[in-house]
Amino acid sequence: MLVLIGAIAGADVVFAMDSIPAVFGLTRDPYLVLAANVFALLGLRHLYFLIGGLLDRLVYLSAGLSAILGFIGLKLIAEALSDSGVHHIGPVPVPHIGTGISLGVIGGVLAVVTVVSLVATRNRRAEARALSSSRSARPAERPPRPARPSGSHH
Repeated sequence: MLVLIGAIAGADVVFAMDSIPAVFGLTRDPYLVLAANVFALLGLRHLYFLIGGLLDRLVYLSAGLSAILGFIGLKLIAEALSDSGVHHIGPVPVPHIGTGISLGVIGGVLAVVTVVSLVATRNRRAEARALSSSRSARPAERPPRPARPSGSHH
């Protein structure tokens, strides 16, 4: 039992550590970073059960999460360049991406991915139903075999 509790606590800590770069992509306020990780440790991991049931329907979620992580990575690079005094890369200015824009991009990507995934899975289910109903409406191609008598082998 002790090993199980340790494994669960370890998974919670790994989950919280994994979210630190994402939180820093939104804010540098230490209180918000700490609060976000405390909430992660307190049980946001349990949402995996809810999301696990939805993963069959959210087929494009991994692509959306990849886009979000790429955006956060670019935002962190832009902030690091700006903090280092680099305000232009050649003729291109280093952009400043605010928290509102970051939240808008993240929410927008998740909304688009969710809608597109749900439409795609609804279309797939409708096609599967249509295919199964057309198969059941079609007459059998060959008659079923008669059952063999189980007693004698003459």
